[in-house]
Amino acid sequence: MIAGTLGRYFGWRFFKTIAAVFGGVFALIYVVDVVETLRRSGDTPAAGAAVVAWLSLLHTPIVAEQALPFAVLFGAMIAFLNLSRKLELVVARAAGVSVWQFLAPPLFVAAMIGVAMTVAYNPLSTSMKRQADRLEARLFGAAAAPGGNVWLRQKSVDGESVIHADGRDDTAATLIHVQVFGFDRNGAFAERIDADEAILEDGYWRLTNAQVVSPGFDTLSTSVYLLATTLTRGDIAQAFVPPETVSFWGLSQLAEQTQRAGLNAAGYLLRYQELLAQPAMLAAMVLVAACFSLRFFRMGGVQKMVSGGVAAGFVLYVATKLINDLGAAGFFSVTVAGWSPAIVGCLFGVYVLLHQEDG
Repeated sequence: MIAGTLGRYFGWRFFKTIAAVFGGVFALIYVVDVVETLRRSGDTPAAGAAVVAWLSLLHTPIVAEQALPFAVLFGAMIAFLNLSRKLELVVARAAGVSVWQFLAPPLFVAAMIGVAMTVAYNPLSTSMKRQADRLEARLFGAAAAPGGNVWLRQKSVDGESVIHADGRDDTAATLIHVQVFGFDRNGAFAERIDADEAILEDGYWRLTNAQVVSPGFDTLSTSVYLLATTLTRGDIAQAFVPPETVSFWGLSQLAEQTQRAGLNAAGYLLRYQELLAQPAMLAAMVLVAACFSLRFFRMGGVQKMVSGGVAAGFVLYVATKLINDLGAAGFFSVTVAGWSPAIVGCLFGVYVLLHQEDG
């Protein structure tokens, strides 16, 4: 009974601290976004104070979600340091409670926060982001055309083609400054097409002002060139949806549709694995925080402990981004890229705590 009461107490203290830190981060992001939105809407009469406040509120959840691991890290460090400062951890140790026993409630709370963020908060934040995009389009006009380095791969009755474009329009139905590398059904290079733009119609691309180069033939110039395709506007639009703006419940289906269209779905699959691994990642942050926060408070060195925890969290964040980029580029499987940072963080925390607490 004593262990259960103490566990609930530690868990509740930990949850309140995490909620307070995350709330502070959320409020800071909101204020910064309000200032930025006010700057953008200076010449827009329809963007009143209430509209700007609502638009910033729609923006904030998806940005705050990216800061959640750091909120858990700092919240855990604050909670452990407060328990140590008030000698509550000292009393628990004197009563025979091991570090693993009083870490169990915070780890459980962190894992439950991760589950809730994945299955409930993420769908809400992505839905609010889509509402924000629609509201911005009405207030400020159509979004600027995304530029640069658009790559598509398609299959058709003529064979396979790789399409590169310097930019696209807002509907993704028109590509600008296009190069098409065509291959026949046997995989041999067949032609290269350079065009000013490519417009997606039903069952084909309409390329304007095209230059067609085929091996063994002279360059052919034509005002319109039709290239067969099985892609639809929906397929193309999905290919340009950032994985961070897709709900957890829709990622796997969107990845499957993207793969069927012959496009690269690694980003969606990786994001799906990251969200699945989020409870383990938050548990890893708790273990990392414990490595630098369980020392007896009156022994001093608090600044060094806090600095060490911040540095460890930053290193884990950089390593996570690096591994995710390598996974998206195909150097690792998306499962390894999504789960390895959380697993490595947990192993690091367990190793350090075993060394500190159990010799």
